[in-house]
Amino acid sequence: MPRPISERRLGAPIPPRIMKPAGIFTYDLEEVILGFDEAEAIRLADFDGLYQDAAARSMGVSRQTFGNIIESARHKVADALLHGKVLRIEGGEISIRTQDESIMRIAVPSKDGVLDQHFGQAKEFLLFKVNGQDLIDEGILVAPEGRGCKSGIGSELAKRGVSHVVAGNMGEGAARVLGANAIRVVRGASGDAREAALAFVRGTIVDSGISCTIRNEEGGCNYPLKAAKVNEEAVPH
Repeated sequence: MPRPISERRLGAPIPPRIMKPAGIFTYDLEEVILGFDEAEAIRLADFDGLYQDAAARSMGVSRQTFGNIIESARHKVADALLHGKVLRIEGGEISIRTQDESIMRIAVPSKDGVLDQHFGQAKEFLLFKVNGQDLIDEGILVAPEGRGCKSGIGSELAKRGVSHVVAGNMGEGAARVLGANAIRVVRGASGDAREAALAFVRGTIVDSGISCTIRNEEGGCNYPLKAAKVNEEAVPH
């Protein structure tokens, strides 16, 4: 007896829709049905650019199951495009991710409780769960040997449920790796690690958008630190 298909989680509802070649009536064309779960897989992997491990976690399925979903979805889209078929998006065992399932967790590269300005050199990360406008300490993640994104720190943080990294200097490559693990970055922060995370939670700083591009002899960043942008709307006048 085949195993029942479990519900696949969607980040947001996907409206049913039909796409077809122009100038031909729908009833004269063959149809391809793309399930809502398959559409979500395309969004996560091909539009958002997530690694399949991260996309699988987002949908609440195994890495292998996600691989099967995205393979089927891409084949259907290719069939519709190349052979002039109607592509209908509908159906599938899905549920919408609730707010409770989307708890914000923050990681801060730290050295003795102070935000480590060189993300790629950080030996440890302080982990926090956001509770309203406050933080709950969730321990320390020691960076794997080798440190930096080549050590797999992005996937390790993702496995801990981290959704945001508040950092100082960070290279564009590291930012891309974290993004592909569904982790957003806030660059340009400094000072006490916990206070930096708290400032982000309370909306007083946002990502500076500045990436480190110059390396020193140890592989660290010599790019001059630029502070995270102050969210002026959140600062009382």
